Amino acid sequence: MVKGSVGSALLWPRLQLAMKAAFAAGLAFYIAPFMPGSAAEYPYYAPLGALVAMYENVSGSVRQGVQTLVGLALGIGLAFMLFSFGEPSPLTVAVVMGLGVILGGLPRIGSGSDWIPTAALLVLLVGGHDPDKFSFGYLVQMGAGVTVGIIVNLLLFPPLHFKAAALSIAELRLALARQLREMSKALGENWPPEHEDWSRRSETLEASARSVRLAVEKADASRRANPRRRLHPRDIQQDYRNLRDLERVTFHVQDVTQVLSDVIWAEDTPFVVPDEYLAQLAEAMSAVSDVLTSVEEESMERQLELVEAADTAVKELTRRIGAEEAATDAPSAVESILLSLHRMLRVVKTSMEKDRGQD
Repeated sequence: MVKGSVGSALLWPRLQLAMKAAFAAGLAFYIAPFMPGSAAEYPYYAPLGALVAMYENVSGSVRQGVQTLVGLALGIGLAFMLFSFGEPSPLTVAVVMGLGVILGGLPRIGSGSDWIPTAALLVLLVGGHDPDKFSFGYLVQMGAGVTVGIIVNLLLFPPLHFKAAALSIAELRLALARQLREMSKALGENWPPEHEDWSRRSETLEASARSVRLAVEKADASRRANPRRRLHPRDIQQDYRNLRDLERVTFHVQDVTQVLSDVIWAEDTPFVVPDEYLAQLAEAMSAVSDVLTSVEEESMERQLELVEAADTAVKELTRRIGAEEAATDAPSAVESILLSLHRMLRVVKTSMEKDRGQD
C-alpha cells in the first residue's frame, strides 16, 4: 500500500533542487576569479551557467548544459561573422536576431536555441569594444558554471522521482474506484440523482491519466546517469505496465460515466436502464470498484477473491439479461455498461497474472 500524496512527494525534490542550485551558483561564483586570462573579468556568468545546468535529473543537467554551450558557441560565431560587416547597428542587430532564431530551429539543439540570439546580441552590444576578450570570458565562465552545476547535481543526492510516480499511479487507481462507487450509489437514488459531481469528472480523469504518464516518464528520466539508482532499485517497466493498464481502465470508466450521464440527463438519448436491473448493476459496479481499491489496500489473496466476486456479479447480470424478455421497448444501456465492467476486470486480471508469473 502506498501512503502519502503526490504533492508532498514533489515538494521535497523541489526544495532539494533549490538548495543545490544555490550551492552550485555560490560555488561557481567562488571559483570564477580563478579562470584563465580575461575570463576572470566576467565572474557573474559562472553562476548563471550553474543555474542553467541545474535540472531535475542528472541526464537532464548534462543535456541542458551541453545544449546551452552549443547555443552559446553558435551565437558567438554568428556575432563574429556579422562583425565583419562593421560596427553594430539597428540593421546588424535585426539580422543577428533573425538568423539566431533560424539557427535555433536546428534539430537536437533543445534549450540551446534560446541562447543563440542571446549570445550573439551580448557579443554585439556588450562586447563590441573587445569582442574577442568578452566572447572568451563569456564562454569560459558559462562552461565552468555548467560543469559545476552538473557535478553538484550528480554528487549531491541526485533525485529519483520513484515515489511521486508510485503515488500518482495509486491516486489514479483510487480515483477510478471512487468514480465507480459514486456511480453505483447514483443507481440507487431517485432519478435524477441529487449527487451529480461524478458526471462531470470524465475530463478530470483523462487529465489525471496524462499526469500519471508524465510522472512515470519523469521517474524513468531520473534514473539515467544517476548513481543512486543502484541503492534504490525499482522496476520502472512495471510502472509503465501499471500506467498502460490504468489508461485502459480510465477509458472504460469514462465510457460508463458518459453512458449513465446520457441515460439520466440527456433528453435525446433513447437508451434506458430498466428499473429491475438497477440494484444488480449497482452491485456489479461497486464490486469492480472494490477490486480497484484492493490493489492498493489488500493482499493478493484478497484481491483475487474480490476479482472473482466482481466477475461473478457481472456474469450473473449478463446471463439474467440474456434469459429475460425486456420489460420496455426502449433499448437498454445495461449491456454497454456490463461490457465496460468486463473489460476493466480483464485488464486487472491480466495484470495480476503477469505479476504472479514474475513472482
